[in-house]
Amino acid sequence: MPASTRPFLHHPGILAFAHRGGAGDWPENTMPAFENAVSLGYRYVETDVHVTRDGVLVAFHDESLDRVTDSKGRIRDLSWAQVSRARVAGVEPIPLLEDLLGTWPTLRINIDPKHDSAVDALAEALRRTNSVERVCVGAFSDRRLARLRRLVGPELCTSLGPGGTARLRAAGMGLPFGTVRAACAQVPHRTRGVTLTDQRFVDTAHRRGLQVHVWTIDDPAEMHQLLDLGVDGIMTDRPAVLREVLQARGEWGGDP
Repeated sequence: MPASTRPFLHHPGILAFAHRGGAGDWPENTMPAFENAVSLGYRYVETDVHVTRDGVLVAFHDESLDRVTDSKGRIRDLSWAQVSRARVAGVEPIPLLEDLLGTWPTLRINIDPKHDSAVDALAEALRRTNSVERVCVGAFSDRRLARLRRLVGPELCTSLGPGGTARLRAAGMGLPFGTVRAACAQVPHRTRGVTLTDQRFVDTAHRRGLQVHVWTIDDPAEMHQLLDLGVDGIMTDRPAVLREVLQARGEWGGDP
């Protein structure tokens, strides 16, 4: 299914994503963060998922609870009863992915399954909640993405994995790209001191029918630079800042 037919990508203007709900302003991946993004008019948010020892899918970035909560332990080694007692920043509970899907039924969600153990549970949840067309899945693992495509089917919107991104960059230098089932490239602006998202990369992606979404951009000048290159989406930890930039350019496609 080409990118142009993916319902997730149908949107007037730039796709503005609140990364982890807006982690620069609120405790990351919490319901208040997502609620704030929605209140700002965001139609897209980004989150991550892990699965507990007993198969419960939670919206959480890290492998363990240690960094951002008042609890400790690796999520896949803990039961949901244990994880549910943790509080992000000592205050907010960790939401279930289904909390996010159910609270805002029209919100589009970019999901990163952070471990192989989360893949089957994510596929099952998307099917059960009839949410396939309102999500896009991106991951730092080609294997994870391939399994999700097999489990969910061709209607699932996915981004390029690391291998596909490398091939796309090489295609900009004249090397073969091959065929992919992804609809977009979701990439950093720079990696290891090298600019990845330049004009050639954006043009190469667009020639192959792929959108380009760049993460995680919080500086207004960098936002303007990327928008001038023609990127299709930006992920930010500062959703109010990105909204202001897009409004100033007449490119805000979110709610008023």
